[in-house]
Amino acid sequence: MPSYRTPLRDLRFVYGELLDPRIMQSLPGCEEVTPDLVDAILAEAGRFCEEQLFPLNRSGDEEGCRYEQGRVITPHGYKEAFKAFTTAGWTTLHAPAEYGGQGLPRYLTMMLEELISSANFAFGLYPGLTGGACNAIEAYGSEELKQRFLPRMVAGEWSGAMCLTEPQCGTDLGLLRTRAEPQPNGSYLLSGGKIFITAGEHDLTENIIHLVLARTPDAPTGIKGISLFLVPRTRVREDGSLGERNGVSCGSIEKKMGIHASSTCVINFDAAEGYLLGELNHGMEAMFVMMNSERLAVGIQGLGIAEVAYQGAVEYARTRLQGRSLRGARCPEKPADPILLHPDVRRMLLTMRAYTEGSRALCGWVARELDRSLRHPEARARRDATDFVALMTPVIKAFMTDTGFEVANLGMQVFGGHGYIRENGMEQYVRDVRVAQIYEGTNGIQALDLVGRKLPAHTGRYLRHLFHPLCDYLEEKKHDTSMHRYLLPLSKAFGRLQQATAWLAQQGMVNPDEAGAAATDYLRLLALVALGYLWMRMAEIGNRNLGGDETLFYQAKVDTAHFYFEKILPQTGALFASIMAGSDTMMRFDDDAF
Repeated sequence: MPSYRTPLRDLRFVYGELLDPRIMQSLPGCEEVTPDLVDAILAEAGRFCEEQLFPLNRSGDEEGCRYEQGRVITPHGYKEAFKAFTTAGWTTLHAPAEYGGQGLPRYLTMMLEELISSANFAFGLYPGLTGGACNAIEAYGSEELKQRFLPRMVAGEWSGAMCLTEPQCGTDLGLLRTRAEPQPNGSYLLSGGKIFITAGEHDLTENIIHLVLARTPDAPTGIKGISLFLVPRTRVREDGSLGERNGVSCGSIEKKMGIHASSTCVINFDAAEGYLLGELNHGMEAMFVMMNSERLAVGIQGLGIAEVAYQGAVEYARTRLQGRSLRGARCPEKPADPILLHPDVRRMLLTMRAYTEGSRALCGWVARELDRSLRHPEARARRDATDFVALMTPVIKAFMTDTGFEVANLGMQVFGGHGYIRENGMEQYVRDVRVAQIYEGTNGIQALDLVGRKLPAHTGRYLRHLFHPLCDYLEEKKHDTSMHRYLLPLSKAFGRLQQATAWLAQQGMVNPDEAGAAATDYLRLLALVALGYLWMRMAEIGNRNLGGDETLFYQAKVDTAHFYFEKILPQTGALFASIMAGSDTMMRFDDDAF
């Protein structure tokens, strides 16, 4: 049977030892966010996830959502769990106090998202999308709209959804056709259809607040003519009470490969009353607040599945008896040895562990900088942190979902034939996490965003906030012989990244296909180097703490770092060679031969 335990010790390590909590505590409003407070909040969150969300994961997958005459019914137990979730205040963590929130750092919300994703990926999509919608409304809504909608959304009484995609357009939102007709009272009437709308209709909350991209009649063509509108499923009076049903309906729900307990809807708007968020024809700017929030959340979904898949694979490898160790029987009193003793199983488990713990460290780093971008009193520090988050958002989304899927598949491989069987849980993780590489912009789109937008922005300014800390750290450690086993390979990998960056900057200006062909390899190269930097720092902390009461924990950090540097970081050589090979072999292939 599958199981899940919150990785509290590792979460504590990332915040309290790797990231230096004094940086967070120096921010206005975060003075009391000590490691002990973070640990207490995450411990309670973990208990809730283990006891209330994880038991619904398999049953929710098997039952799925039901569509009945325009209504969506979530699986048994989900309404009760959602009520308990909101009553406990988990939807309020980082929201401002003026809307009923606790005003805590975004860091805590992002760590909570990992725990929810491990325990019940599908459940997490409902509050997750609401949080992203709240961020967009807070950033671009009028004061009247914020006061009318945010308190009920923050409390979890109302939920949110993001309505972008239409049948004729996916990523190319310049093709969308949904119309918004201005009204004398300042509102708009929206008409059109949206597809693949996660949490677009369900029975968990009394109202659903849709953020909808649409065009006004005189809007420019293409992406420049898109505006963002707030459209409630049920109209909301000025005093905040619910009125009549708006012109919003669910036409159907999708039958999907995974996340069956999450409703993925066709949503139709028929003269539905809505309200402008931000400026006319600047909808993408406003929507990107929610989209970037969701892209970070999706990356964390990959991390969450990786963690629970790793836990399941380790437990199975300890108890599954099959074959004998290549060095001879290690458990002669048993009919066979545990598969944990076989080198290839250990290769898979250590790969899973290295990606999972490395991704958690990377996620923590980005989450801390997100809080600095929002709270730091100095404008330059806020800008620098914003640059770093912008650079790393496509990396978090793409790399952590790619490796989440890889780790889930490795977990299935550890189980062998039993991994293919439903009751062992691993096949659900594989099915569920696969969507994370697709939605919120496919991972290829994330790679194009990285090389096409983020690298050239402000003449490469974003990259400095990754390259400079890495350079400084390597310079600081170059005379420390105990760190050379990490420093030398990381220096080589970083050199490859720098050279590939320069090559892309030069060749991409001459032939855009070069940047497009190299994008996916470049994103992974950058991510592996970033994880290498973090694993080197984690190894340093581990070595410093050997010999104490937690030697097993710290030795495992050191040993996992060794594995990362010897077995995973060398991928950077192959990625570099592929990037430098250019686009010719793909682009000269005859179209008719495909």
